[in-house]
Amino acid sequence: MTSAHSEVEKQPVAMWHPPPSYPPPPHAQARGATDGRAIASLLSAIAGIVLGLPFGIPGMALGSLAYFLGRAAVNNIDSSKGAVGGRGMAVTGWVVGAVAMAIGSAVTLVWLVVVLVAVSQSTSV
Repeated sequence: MTSAHSEVEKQPVAMWHPPPSYPPPPHAQARGATDGRAIASLLSAIAGIVLGLPFGIPGMALGSLAYFLGRAAVNNIDSSKGAVGGRGMAVTGWVVGAVAMAIGSAVTLVWLVVVLVAVSQSTSV
């Protein structure tokens, strides 16, 4: 019995199995030029905030422009399958454009209230 038991102990046991082979990772594709609408969207969004803070209406107009340019640029970049770059810039212009619209709307409302109060004060005196 001891000889049979010692033969069982001498059999090799596979303790480690090599990992399965995976294909190599795909090569990163070189991005093309940045979409012009993405650049225009970001620039008009920044201008919308800068002009919207003191005046209001330019913020609404430029923010709307930035929003729609950014959305169009994102759609164009996504449909190009990597041939056109600048998606992050387009999304930033789109979001900042929405913020510029909100700021422009709020400032325009404040200016409207100020003008109406001033007009009502000057006619009653």
